[in-house]
Amino acid sequence: MQNSSQLKNEFIKKWIQGLQIYCSSKKQMNLLERTKKIKLSADIALASAKHSATCWSKAIISEAKKDERNTILLNNLSAPKMNFKCTHQNFACLKRIRSRKILKKSCDVGIKMKKLKPRRQVSNLATCIAKRLVKKRTQVLKRLVPGGESMDEYSIIKEALDYILSLRVQVDVMKNLVNATTNFE
Repeated sequence: MQNSSQLKNEFIKKWIQGLQIYCSSKKQMNLLERTKKIKLSADIALASAKHSATCWSKAIISEAKKDERNTILLNNLSAPKMNFKCTHQNFACLKRIRSRKILKKSCDVGIKMKKLKPRRQVSNLATCIAKRLVKKRTQVLKRLVPGGESMDEYSIIKEALDYILSLRVQVDVMKNLVNATTNFE
């Protein structure tokens, strides 16, 4: 795993390279176009700066590949050793197996609930509510992490932690850039 300073250095190199590519491709851009290009180049630079391909980085690259206008940027920033194919098919089988397990467990819980004494039903109700809350929060997390829709609970937590750390690096670099430019004014 890369440390924070290595990731920052790699990210800033790739981000500057991406910005140079966009600046040379089209001279006249309005503010909205410029904002989108800066964000896209930052996202692609962050995803390609990771030496180990993660699901979220693959999802960002895969999403960017859908637009033909990003081909030059992707070819220049993407590491050749990383394979950025969409991984949704890889998780389809795991999702089916997990769905069967959940269905079986829910049937088992229903049968057990009928057999339980009233005191135990209260504790099972609390457990059921806690599980529902965890499930809802996991669904929200899956929407926030790129490519998270097709991941199981363990994978999404692992990917979310890595994604958060990478976003933190991105924010630190951007803050330093803003501070450096304000000091020169």
